[in-house]
Amino acid sequence: MKTGGIGGANTKTGLAFEGKTDILTFLSKQKNYTVKGNIIYYNGEEVARTYKKYAFYKLLEEKNIDWTKIISKRLLPDDAIFVIIKNTLYIIEVKFQKVAGSVDEKLQTCDFKKKQYQKLLAPLNIDVEYIYILSDWFRKPEYRDVLNYIHSVNCFYYFEYLPLEKIGLPIPNQK
Repeated sequence: MKTGGIGGANTKTGLAFEGKTDILTFLSKQKNYTVKGNIIYYNGEEVARTYKKYAFYKLLEEKNIDWTKIISKRLLPDDAIFVIIKNTLYIIEVKFQKVAGSVDEKLQTCDFKKKQYQKLLAPLNIDVEYIYILSDWFRKPEYRDVLNYIHSVNCFYYFEYLPLEKIGLPIPNQK
């Protein structure tokens, strides 16, 4: 099975991430990172902004984009991180599962959702990437097809791992 990342222990490219917390809380606990509101700083320099759920639509409103004229139904991202240096909004969906359930089918929606976000952000010339952070539950063989599908539509997944390098955020010095 092809995986989207190297694994949670590789701190050279990212950090282990537990789905029990949101991205802002997670980053605020990392060395050299500070968070004020939805703004993420690294060594005192703004590197990103996050937009969780409805806050994403406040971003569109600030940029005078009426989402209702572009898509028919509101999307609510678990987390969306706009990384300034990459001019990219990363939609981060965290799926942690311990028993079979509806998340199985939700994993098959990344292509559609990514295209919807791309339509919304096209007027701003902002790129969009769609990433799942998955629990180890999804390493089971019965998820092979859906995981392959995620990659086939240019979306990504990582197991209990946030690839900071992949999304253009600085890697904290772990000394």
